[in-house]
Amino acid sequence: MKRFTGTVILLSAVMGVAMATAQGTPPFTLNLPHGFPRPRIPADNPITPSKVELGRRLFYDTRLSGNGQQSCASCHEQARAFTDGKARAVGSTGEVHPRGAMSLVNVAYASTLTWGDPTKTRLEDQALVPMFAEHPVELGLEQPGTTMLTRLRSVDIYRRLFLDAFPGESDAFTVPNVTRALASFERTIISGRSPYDRYHYDRDESAISPAARRGEQLFFSQPLSCFRCHNGFNFSGATDFDGRHEGGTPEYHNTGLYNVAGLLSYPSPNTGMYEVTRRPEDVGKFKAPTLRNIAMTAPYMHDGSIATLDEALDHYAAGGRTIVQGPNRGNGHDNPNKSSLVKGFPLTAEQKADLIAFLIALTDNDLLNDTRFANPWTAPHQEAR
Repeated sequence: MKRFTGTVILLSAVMGVAMATAQGTPPFTLNLPHGFPRPRIPADNPITPSKVELGRRLFYDTRLSGNGQQSCASCHEQARAFTDGKARAVGSTGEVHPRGAMSLVNVAYASTLTWGDPTKTRLEDQALVPMFAEHPVELGLEQPGTTMLTRLRSVDIYRRLFLDAFPGESDAFTVPNVTRALASFERTIISGRSPYDRYHYDRDESAISPAARRGEQLFFSQPLSCFRCHNGFNFSGATDFDGRHEGGTPEYHNTGLYNVAGLLSYPSPNTGMYEVTRRPEDVGKFKAPTLRNIAMTAPYMHDGSIATLDEALDHYAAGGRTIVQGPNRGNGHDNPNKSSLVKGFPLTAEQKADLIAFLIALTDNDLLNDTRFANPWTAPHQEAR
């Protein structure tokens, strides 16, 4: 690849371009950071500017909730790297969910999309879960979505955008088209403009501090081996490009967060992949999320039970968390399903500070303030009724 001076280079989203052109809509040009591959775009849902514009409107629109008060952005706030700052998400009926909202940053590269369900691999399919799920209720829409579509039809700007995004369809107002537009917008939320990226890809030695450089060395060192679960350009689990971790390790891990007494070592209902596979060896296995913008996405772990990066590092340094009292008491270090990669390691206070400096250097402030991903409505439902 040709070397460019700046961090961001322009590459066409070539997957699906031919289909988009055939449909009479121009392809969308993704702004891909240096060192990032092109994401795999489904051939049946090529990204177009009209779909992205429509998807952004829908993402921030409270008409997509049963009570008309919540939107996708309620749980995925741009300023928090598209999380919500809560330990566990709260649905439109006030129901507290068992897990936290995952970041949508670089979701275009994710091979799986949820904390514990490896079968959710397409954004178009996953979007149906928050829209219509009942256990737990998220946006709280009722099947088959007629009420939502009626709301959308009543808005002037949507009558134009749906026709532009899905030309030639006799009725563009369909639930599948809503999910296609949402997925198209979400695939454009790409983060790769952090200080670390400027240091690593642009060779800007002043972009990060000496402490962050020392932290990088620790992160990629064999004693700590953080990179084995958070690897590649996205500092995450598997991507669409490798499907597996380095060394062939799956992207779901039991990190010894719990070791409760009883048949299952993780507290119900958060038993990880086991909820889907029903295989005992999958108890406690959860997806390794991206570490990009990790300083903005506290609290941590699937259930938000670790408040700070400092505490998260203590957990891994100990090789598992010990809870001394309460219903979840137990020594996670001894969890029988714990990943062999979570062995524990010595960590001084200075080394911990260096690691945190490195993780903070993964914060992409440009992404957090990029108007392309911001709320397009000037005020709730004040535009083009």
